[in-house]
Amino acid sequence: MTDKLPNAASVALVRDGKVLLIKRAYEPYKDLWTLPGGRIEPGETIEQCAAREITEEVGITIRNPRPVILQALGRDEAFMLQVFVTGDFTGKVTPSDEVADHLWVDPTALIAFRTTSRLDDVLARAFAVMGQS
Repeated sequence: MTDKLPNAASVALVRDGKVLLIKRAYEPYKDLWTLPGGRIEPGETIEQCAAREITEEVGITIRNPRPVILQALGRDEAFMLQVFVTGDFTGKVTPSDEVADHLWVDPTALIAFRTTSRLDDVLARAFAVMGQS
């Protein structure tokens, strides 16, 4: 394992057994489906980063994010992504220009999407944290 601290966060927003996926409009991971999120800013906790990024990218206000997995991503593991999950959020999905598209997806339908690496495993863990299969 690594002793690196997370420098990016994403959040699985879960509603009615589905998760919100976004299609990224820009690099990295352009045109891939994934969870909304982004890089930490100076002085933020990783939880604050998660909340800010979700508001910026999809206009949703989250509460009570629960940690799911810390995932090393990118060349030389440049990103340590802390993935969170929550079903506690408010607002209407209002995508930013970073988001090419968005959908509420049943995790069993992931096979039909071009996703970021191991998203199926990440979502399985997220739903387990939420006590859903």
